[in-house]
Amino acid sequence: MTTTPSDPTATRPGRPPIADLATWQAARDELMVREKAHTREGDAIAAARRRLPMVEFDGTVEIVGPDGPVPFLDLFQGRDELVIYKHMWHDGAPHQGQCEGCTLVAWHLKDAIYLNARDVSFAIVTTGRWDEVASFVEFMGYTHPWYSVRDVEEPVGGEMGALTCFLRDGDRVFLTYSTTARGTERVSGSMVLLDMTPYGRGEAWEDKPEGWPEGRHACWSWRSDAEGTATWGPTSRPVPQWTRPGATPVETLGRNGHHH
Repeated sequence: MTTTPSDPTATRPGRPPIADLATWQAARDELMVREKAHTREGDAIAAARRRLPMVEFDGTVEIVGPDGPVPFLDLFQGRDELVIYKHMWHDGAPHQGQCEGCTLVAWHLKDAIYLNARDVSFAIVTTGRWDEVASFVEFMGYTHPWYSVRDVEEPVGGEMGALTCFLRDGDRVFLTYSTTARGTERVSGSMVLLDMTPYGRGEAWEDKPEGWPEGRHACWSWRSDAEGTATWGPTSRPVPQWTRPGATPVETLGRNGHHH
């Protein structure tokens, strides 16, 4: 069932204009042309990505996991390809003080079943001390492999907040690709779905029609208090943490009291 206003040209502020299905379909078809071009360009970029050179490094460098120090080669789990996410870490901060952006990425990567089916392994590394990391992983209920790369040089260590790909040839290991910042959005399905909705991410930087809600600072919805109210104040946590057993209201974010 569709409804139309008494004046079909009237547009309520902050809402898309109302049209009949045929008019909507015509506009949708017009946008589809651009979407298909975007998809084809994405395919072309992926093809160029496959043609990048690669950099060899020492795969015997040791990182620390639940079984103690192991060579980086172990992360491949016998497979030839590996994707890792580099999770930022704030030393000494409580669980709620850890990075909400990295939490967003890690939470969307619940497991690697479909990567494994394509013979690709996945792991998360971070610069935190292993005892702190292990406690955080247990609290969050993560099931993917986590490792500490504290004091390890790039490309295994170094800058966090990145997705990085590797290729193995026997005992030889190569860096093939890495992306950071908004390049990591491709694994966060919530961002993709929000971009399909009328109000998008609700962030101020987005291009919005006249009269649309103004929007807030980037990432504003990634932390909330115990009542579910979005806030970056001292009582907030990354939003998935409230579903974890023992996630009680908090009084400080940690990190020496600093927050976003």
